Amino acid sequence: MTSTPATSPAMTSAAETASAAPAAEADGTALHGPVTDWFDEHARDLPWRRPEAGAWGVMVSEFMLQQTPVTRVLPVYEQWLARWPRPADLAAEAPGEAVRAWGRLGYPRRALRLHAAASAIQERHGGDVPREHAQLLALPGVGEYTAAAVASFAYGQRHAVLDTNVRRVFARAVTGRQYPPNATTAAERKLARALLPQDEQLAARWAAATMELGALVCTARGPECHRCPIAAQCAWQLAGAPAHEGPPRRTQSYAGTDRQVRGKLLAVLRESVAPVPQQVLDAVWDEPVQRARALDGLVSDGLVEPLGGGRYRLPHTQ
Repeated sequence: MTSTPATSPAMTSAAETASAAPAAEADGTALHGPVTDWFDEHARDLPWRRPEAGAWGVMVSEFMLQQTPVTRVLPVYEQWLARWPRPADLAAEAPGEAVRAWGRLGYPRRALRLHAAASAIQERHGGDVPREHAQLLALPGVGEYTAAAVASFAYGQRHAVLDTNVRRVFARAVTGRQYPPNATTAAERKLARALLPQDEQLAARWAAATMELGALVCTARGPECHRCPIAAQCAWQLAGAPAHEGPPRRTQSYAGTDRQVRGKLLAVLRESVAPVPQQVLDAVWDEPVQRARALDGLVSDGLVEPLGGGRYRLPHTQ
């Protein structure tokens, strides 16, 4: 929690709290113990948190968990690791098999990116997920968040791991806002670095604990502040839990969108071991313009491969 010598979060508005607590002065010392102690008691037993998951298991989970809830990820994750326990196993198969195994997790380009990352790991690092943050960041499909998450969760390193849940915890507990900005800002990154414990092992634990706190307690729509280990220190609570005053929160629709059509087309292709004729895909969606646009988008994204004679298949599959 942050404060200035002249004032405290209890005496200021949410906006004043945020401006009175620049990231450079943030100090998470008082937060570290309560949050990590809470995590020790309440953390979910998830397969990618077990020692046997290894760095590859952590990386697979991070790709799958982007914009997808844990309950949907769990069965696909287990099947994926059973089939491809190491990056080399995935790299040896066609990219289309990764898309097929991705099932209905959504955002299937993640499957192609994970396949590309596995291939790069095999080619550049002898099949072992690299330890260095810069090497992780250089892998295809790996951004700042995923690189930091793998380095922290798999290798116990000290990195600021900023997902939506962590950003929301910091927005409320430290800056006094109900929600973080729609997109991650430089100020948020600076704040996250300032809040990191100096001890490397504690920093890795803090990263996991703040993420779990946001997922289970400090949720977007129904925060259970009575269960929060830092409620008494939370700037948002101390300011009276002011309502969000920024841009409207983004909401994602699905029914009737191109995303839904793409999903239906991919479902047909995943279930077929042979190339699929155009007329079979035409039966998926009645509106021809939207259907054609969705199919063109899948081809453009490398998720579908067009063949001669009006047939389609998943990329590079038989």
